[in-house]
Amino acid sequence: MIDRAASEQLLETYIENENLRHHCRMVAEAMEAYAGELEKSGKESEMWWAAGLLHDLDWEKFPDRHPEVAVEEILPQNGYPSEVIEAVKAHAPERTGKYPQSEIERYLFACDEISGFMHAVSLMRPNGFSDMKVKSVTKKLKDKKFAENVPRGDIRKGAELIDKELNDHILFLISVFRNRPG
Repeated sequence: MIDRAASEQLLETYIENENLRHHCRMVAEAMEAYAGELEKSGKESEMWWAAGLLHDLDWEKFPDRHPEVAVEEILPQNGYPSEVIEAVKAHAPERTGKYPQSEIERYLFACDEISGFMHAVSLMRPNGFSDMKVKSVTKKLKDKKFAENVPRGDIRKGAELIDKELNDHILFLISVFRNRPG
């Protein structure tokens, strides 16, 4: 079983930037919520959470080698299962050549960019996620200048990979993030 405290400690060891930590925690929450929706076992749910939490583990310290350092060194040395390691590898196919295939891989890809984008949208709103609507997000997706570093194609591809309409994916994530602290 994944030790959440050890995973959190690993995150804190490798990532100092609070915004990046926040992003990783959001993706972990999204992954855990989807694991619940898909009725995954407790062990699988923990793997999904860990993949979300640790997917950008080496981004801050090794940006030119992300996610290579995490998947080849950090995660294996810390005993993470191959499902977590392969999901982290597949969340960055343009860097690794590994495209998301397994369910955990597809969902991690689907939750990564959209979580960051939705956080950016929440910062522009007086009430954050509490009264966010799907339209709030889709409208900003059309604005190429808003969060311009977020690849819109990856967001659309992510929804396709999990066989969800983008609006349904966004609605599900709003419900997840609406209940999160801070």
